[in-house]
Amino acid sequence: MQVSSPTVLKNSSLIQPDTFEPEKHWYPKALNATIHPMVNFFLNLSEERIVKRYCHLHPTVDREKLHELLATPTKYFQWAGADLINVTTAGGKRQMVVIENNSCPSGQKSMPLRDDNLEQGGYRWLVEKTIAPRLKTNRYAKGGIAVLYDKNEMEASGYAAAIADYMKEPVHYVPFYQDDEDPPARWVDGLLEVRDEEGTWHPIRGAFRYLTQRPWTRLPLHSKTRIVNPIVACLAGGRNKSVAAKAYDFYNGELEGTGLSIRTPETIRDISKAEIPLWVRHFGGQAVVKIPYSNAGQGVFTIVNEHELEAFMAMEFSYERFIVQSLIGNYEWSSTTKSGRLYHVGTIPNAKGETYVCDVRVMLSSTPTGLRPISVYGRRAAKPLADSLLENADSWEMLGTNLSVKQDDGSFVSDSGRLMLMDRRDFNKLGISLDDLIEGYIQTVLSTLAIDRLAQQLYNSQGKFRKKLFKSLNDDQSLIDEIMVSS
Repeated sequence: MQVSSPTVLKNSSLIQPDTFEPEKHWYPKALNATIHPMVNFFLNLSEERIVKRYCHLHPTVDREKLHELLATPTKYFQWAGADLINVTTAGGKRQMVVIENNSCPSGQKSMPLRDDNLEQGGYRWLVEKTIAPRLKTNRYAKGGIAVLYDKNEMEASGYAAAIADYMKEPVHYVPFYQDDEDPPARWVDGLLEVRDEEGTWHPIRGAFRYLTQRPWTRLPLHSKTRIVNPIVACLAGGRNKSVAAKAYDFYNGELEGTGLSIRTPETIRDISKAEIPLWVRHFGGQAVVKIPYSNAGQGVFTIVNEHELEAFMAMEFSYERFIVQSLIGNYEWSSTTKSGRLYHVGTIPNAKGETYVCDVRVMLSSTPTGLRPISVYGRRAAKPLADSLLENADSWEMLGTNLSVKQDDGSFVSDSGRLMLMDRRDFNKLGISLDDLIEGYIQTVLSTLAIDRLAQQLYNSQGKFRKKLFKSLNDDQSLIDEIMVSS
């Protein structure tokens, strides 16, 4: 396991150009891995070939509409990563289902190089296609460039070094933790300033942020400093599972008649803690309960028996609203929904005959010509999927795939042993095909566009945040009190 601890430094450091070192920014098992030919082929497919293949398998899909969507750049949600699971029905109908879409997704450190001659891999791609175009020009502010982080220093520092190389200027590398009483970042008249190792404050014209823990408490919705991704992408669904579910519903309504839709587990939103047992029973006693604003596998509770339900109800939470989703497990113990039961396809059985739950993350970047995939990786659960449940079974060990485990001191342990690379060895174990990768990509595009569309609607024609609209979408006063509207 790899430990990512909060830095002991109270100030930012300066990342100089020509300091990118690959061994610092990839997991060891990914650094020397060879990408699977099928995955590389997928990542190099043209939009035209993807559309033709997808419409060949889904003849009711509006081909022109799909072309239009894949070629649509986003305005706010410029860098996204959806977690998908490969599911099937009792009749054998397979599909990729969106579990969530993330506004600061990890993935670069887990992705084998597409081209051995391009040693910065996806870091460079994201910088060239998405980050730099948005940070290069800012008529509202002068100053330097910064990377803000509160997690995943392996990737955050990789982005800082890649930005420094591409922009040909030093980059301020800034720890910005949510509980830091004296952070090396502040807002002055709408402009971000960061403190260096000598205690001097520097203005920042543009910032790439890897803030994942309640970032709306530290980053404002309105600022002179340009931020990638802007914080509205989090509130509109990138780190808000409740609003994301509504964004998907709204967008599916717009897509009606095109043959396209975002597929998710059945989701019940905006419920109080007291209502949760009723909805768990509605799903047949198996369900997933989520704190809408958590991430990195935190605040997600799989419930398959009374013991797990009672344990959840005994907990105390700072937020007032939750979401409950249908649980996808084994066929014998998945939730019962209106459309029947879905269950995990899972990994190819190992030598012991064991199948593991796994997911696939597809990371996208918004470019002038649309949304393109830049990395893919998978994760498997800690324990194999059981055919039947014991009375006191720990369902999270069989269903939870996130690699991050939060420690008491706020650091994260990363269980990279469960990482499934897109290399010649691991990819074959995932049991997915080229068509599954295309399906996952399209589902990621649709969910990203849905969140970005809602983010755009959260600003009025004068560019001001529509707080009343947001409250109508997410009436959780504990959350609303946290949001930093202006600096």
